[in-house]
Amino acid sequence: MFELPLQELPVSEIVETATQWLVDTFSGFFNFVTQYGSRFMSNFTNVLSIVPPFLFILLIALLSYFANNRKMGLPVFTLIGLGYILNQGLWGQLLDTIALIVVAAIVTVIIGIPIGILSAKNDTANAIIQPVLDFMQTMPAFVYLIPAVAFFGIGMVPGIFASFIYALAPTVRFTNLGIREINPELIEASESFGSTNSQKLFKVELPLAKNTIMAGINQTVMLTLSMVVIASMIGAPGLGGNVLTALQRAQVGEGFVSGLAIVILAVIVDRLTQSLGRDKRA
Repeated sequence: MFELPLQELPVSEIVETATQWLVDTFSGFFNFVTQYGSRFMSNFTNVLSIVPPFLFILLIALLSYFANNRKMGLPVFTLIGLGYILNQGLWGQLLDTIALIVVAAIVTVIIGIPIGILSAKNDTANAIIQPVLDFMQTMPAFVYLIPAVAFFGIGMVPGIFASFIYALAPTVRFTNLGIREINPELIEASESFGSTNSQKLFKVELPLAKNTIMAGINQTVMLTLSMVVIASMIGAPGLGGNVLTALQRAQVGEGFVSGLAIVILAVIVDRLTQSLGRDKRA
């Protein structure tokens, strides 16, 4: 068979060189983030651990009760589910997982919403941002562990970085979509009353797009949670570490126990974020 004498493109070498340049050039920044990020995460987890488990479970159940229009289904599930996790001796790992999810989701939202606003306001920026988001969503999640380790070593901080990259797209996309779907007549009405761009954004566009943006945040939180097991491969503590250990030792029972704990946490987080994103009606 005839083959064209094509030379292999040095893609791997280019990426390696670029990554090494980033590591060498911004090593001070990466070391700063790693040091203080690890310290912050440790303190955050310690603060969570101060709360007695039974009180913590009760508070989450009460939050779910009021967030879900005082319906009893989610609070009962929360009490039983978190009680199961406590009974199985996984409370410490649960707190580590919650800390990772909360911090990664907050960082993603803080960065993602402004990018989504920019994408909604500027068609040129949108044309650039959308292919980047497509690339980020289709890249296998395991690939994000490589630069995370190169930049931040192992531990909680690279786990948060990988989760942030993996979960950024929904917040950006849904913020863009929510603002673009607003009725133009409402925008014109606000302009006719002399609203400035910032007033129009914060008092009209973002409130009207709130439900759509919250749907994106819900997806972001769930994607962050889906990275729990993967992030454990680079030293991130939590329930994912138990699953990984059970996999390495072929311990089916232990893997099921930890996996079920992740499912319980996922259901609670999903229902809570969905409830917070809905308009409350009596």
